[in-house]
Amino acid sequence: MKQTKEKHSLANHANGPSLQEINGTVVVPKGKEFFRTLLAYSGPGALVAVGYMDPGNWSTSITGGQNFQYLLMSIILMSSLIAMLLQYMAAKLGIVTQQDLAQAIRSRTSKPLGIVLWVLTELAIMATDIAEVIGAAIALYLLFGIPLLYAVFITVFDVLLLLLLTKVGFRKIEALVVCLIFVILFVFIYQVALSNPDWAAMFKGFIPTTQTFADAPQIGGQTPLTGALGIIGATVMPHNLYLHSAVSQTRAIDHDNEEEVAEAVRFSTWDSNIQLSLAFVVNALLLIMGVAVFKSGTVKDPSFFGLYESLSDPTTLSNGVLAEVAKSGILSTLFAVALLASGQNSTITGTLTGQVIMEGFIHLKLPIWLRRLVTRLISVIPVLICVTLTSRKGTIEEHTALNNLMNNSQVFLAFALPFSMIPLLMMTNSSFEMGHRFKNNWIVKFFGWASVLSLTYLNLIGLPKQIEDFFGDQATANDITHAHMIAYIIIFIVLALLCWTTVDLYKGNKRLALKQKEIRES
Repeated sequence: MKQTKEKHSLANHANGPSLQEINGTVVVPKGKEFFRTLLAYSGPGALVAVGYMDPGNWSTSITGGQNFQYLLMSIILMSSLIAMLLQYMAAKLGIVTQQDLAQAIRSRTSKPLGIVLWVLTELAIMATDIAEVIGAAIALYLLFGIPLLYAVFITVFDVLLLLLLTKVGFRKIEALVVCLIFVILFVFIYQVALSNPDWAAMFKGFIPTTQTFADAPQIGGQTPLTGALGIIGATVMPHNLYLHSAVSQTRAIDHDNEEEVAEAVRFSTWDSNIQLSLAFVVNALLLIMGVAVFKSGTVKDPSFFGLYESLSDPTTLSNGVLAEVAKSGILSTLFAVALLASGQNSTITGTLTGQVIMEGFIHLKLPIWLRRLVTRLISVIPVLICVTLTSRKGTIEEHTALNNLMNNSQVFLAFALPFSMIPLLMMTNSSFEMGHRFKNNWIVKFFGWASVLSLTYLNLIGLPKQIEDFFGDQATANDITHAHMIAYIIIFIVLALLCWTTVDLYKGNKRLALKQKEIRES
């Protein structure tokens, strides 16, 4: 009777393998040629790469191109290289330890800290979900004329898509995500190719200069520094590290065979780097759009509505070919299609990540449809409030409010980022966790710590400006003072929690190492 009750319960205790339903279910060939083996390992990298090209990346890259030409291209390159390094460590952690990042952190920290970290990560996922809701709702409005209020409600029903996908198998989910990535890639390659950009200036932009992080000039309320922080904050997201450490375990390998483990790490790294290279190309194309597709300074509204209108207005486009194509409406339609594809991709990966952190941190298992329904409904609330409060004030106010809400949601990503990056680096640096063969070498350690500290620092110093944005464009001096006070309080809390997390992880690692030593000696 007890077993029957548990079987039909919506919420169950979970303390097994990460994503147990799909863990070790994908068979990989043994002793086959490189490309056939790589194909078998390909997929998890695509799920991760989606987070690097979601709707939150779009306006930051395009606006950065509009305001500063190719100056911030180096930021996209550096963010992508750091992402490759972090995702390599995340995949390696999952394959070698057979634990995802949430499980590994929870097993080494106290229960109170585990709950705090779980809440922070949930907030980060919901912040990402807000951008997905806004992106998908706007795409439905632009493509089909569905009023925004109704379009927001429709996004809740993407849970039906997830229910269908859970029935067809994990490899088909990976294949769908890859197809949607190529849809996005095709759209922007087509639009940029028509714009005939200045390739020499673009390649020059890959070299960072002192101007890249300068706090002047200010164009459209943005400086190069705030533009760089916006791109970094929208690119490197904490939930991707949890996701990759889990989905890297979907391949069936013999973990007692060190050579098979090494092969899994190697091909997972290839898969991740290839997919993240595609994400880099998409983000670079977005910035190039801002520079080359539109005439300089013509995009007054950087929201998705404004970009859509600009792509259908021949007077805003950079050359005659683009202007002629724009008259047909194909440029704006393709933009909306890519936006919808991006939102749906992020829906799939966000749901999987939510399951990983809930099971890993608090050992609670919910059906995937219920998990998605709850988080989506919570994320929809601020969007509904925003649409309801601004819809009567006029179209411009509504569009601006939605764009500000999406950009301000990135504050939580900056807040949560260090709490996944530092534990990941500490554990993959440890020979106890990874063994002598798989622990990070000194090169990875150096660039790992440099990346973690740099990203953490840049995200934290960007908090005052991000909090300012909550007060809108008409913020008073008093509002700015309050914004800075709030930001400094948050920074203090972040640093205090980071110290707590680091000390707890260090003690937990020592405790587990001592316990393992006692077992070997007994």
